[in-house]
Amino acid sequence: MRELSLNILDITENSVSAGASLIEIDILENTEDKTLSVIIRDNGRGMSEEMLRNVRDPFCTTRTTRKVGMGIPLFRMAAEMTGGHLELESELGVGTTISGHFKTDSIDFTPLGDIDATILTLITMHEDIDFVYRFKIDENEFVLKTSELKAILGEVSFNDIDVRMWLKDYISEQTQIIRGGVT
Repeated sequence: MRELSLNILDITENSVSAGASLIEIDILENTEDKTLSVIIRDNGRGMSEEMLRNVRDPFCTTRTTRKVGMGIPLFRMAAEMTGGHLELESELGVGTTISGHFKTDSIDFTPLGDIDATILTLITMHEDIDFVYRFKIDENEFVLKTSELKAILGEVSFNDIDVRMWLKDYISEQTQIIRGGVT
């Protein structure tokens, strides 16, 4: 994939398919160490030890529509090409954590891409799921919890045009602030 945000979208959709009611997405950049960590945690059904051993293989998938699952293998390859690595933890009935660690100064580093659009897409496509999105560069941090937004909005949908536009602008503005841009 040409952008890590597309990997994040793909892997998060696996969490949705696993029946998660809470998905946490952390994007953590350390500019001094020149590292980026992408961590996706869910409280879905988890994986058996056998599945956990095999999930890095592109020919291992739970999908019935095709026999190839490329999400985790491509995410792993993107991390390893930079000198980074992938970590997987999962427990049946508890959930799964996937962590990709990247070296941002590598010539093979895949850009993060449009993470704002990815997060907006996930939140609006899956309103029944609570998301916690954390975007951190060094000491600057933005945290978005959809459970807090739902409490404020009540019955109003994230897909209400005014809410969706506000959410899009809010995520974009916070990302710019964290990146040291306009306040």
